[in-house]
Amino acid sequence: MSAQQLVDRTLLNLGRGLKENGYRFITPTPLTHERVCQRLATPLAMTMRDVFGWSLPFDNALLPEAFREELQQAQVIEKHDALWRSTVRWSSLDELLFAHSPYPTTQADAVFFGPDSYRFAHVIQAYLQQRFDPVRRAVDIGCGAGVGALVIARARPDADVLALDINPRALRMTAVNAELAGLANVSAYHSDILASVDGEFDLIVANPPYMNDPHQRAYRHGGGALGAQLSVRIVSESRERLALGGSLVLYTGVAMVAGADPFLEAIKPLVASADYGWTYREIDPDVFGEELEKPGYEGVERIAVVALTVTRLR
Repeated sequence: MSAQQLVDRTLLNLGRGLKENGYRFITPTPLTHERVCQRLATPLAMTMRDVFGWSLPFDNALLPEAFREELQQAQVIEKHDALWRSTVRWSSLDELLFAHSPYPTTQADAVFFGPDSYRFAHVIQAYLQQRFDPVRRAVDIGCGAGVGALVIARARPDADVLALDINPRALRMTAVNAELAGLANVSAYHSDILASVDGEFDLIVANPPYMNDPHQRAYRHGGGALGAQLSVRIVSESRERLALGGSLVLYTGVAMVAGADPFLEAIKPLVASADYGWTYREIDPDVFGEELEKPGYEGVERIAVVALTVTRLR
């Protein structure tokens, strides 16, 4: 067994153990996480939720020695001075459990999970509830921890679901999460949008990064002046890969400027055709307000999260 296979197998076994013991953690925004942790006089983990949810350090007494050594060998935990920290975080979504990167997500290849993940899942679920045609082939672009892929695979067990990302760590996390959920109809592939896969799809979903991140972290940086570049690319490249009656369901964020929606204006020419039907709505008008204090956002009034659905009609 390779070192990476050891890590993945240990992660899978850890996830199974957490599920069997009733572990559950709903992941808040990074700012809420920071505020909750600031309340603690001594930030030291006392429970598994503290270790694998709140990403708090823990001492030798919390885990049995053999279990701790197994996790250390697989690099699931690491030593920080006299204490330990988990290198992975586990978040709940309905009965699913997702492994992803711990707080804070500072690494360039971090795999993020948070409130956007829950909203993205709800958008997909709402779409599937009103789609009565079969979904034979689906794809989650920029899958991250695999939220979109797993939600589709669970709702449509007959579908062949592809999970695509340019981040190898995300693909490994998705594979572990799919196996933990018992979803054999999910396959993970390295791809820049749809470049590495062929054919048409009945359903394409995406929750791309939409921030202007000076560190250009893969899970956060959307490109362009205000982070919309990748979202526009996904619309442009996905519409041509939809099967007849197939849909793109895109969840993203938009930096609103002077009362205008620059993302909507950019995608209108791409979907304003008799070949497509589309809907667009704001889900939350104001998220991540702290970003407005950062360079590049001086002219931005608010950041909204939106849902775009594009369906191929002919």
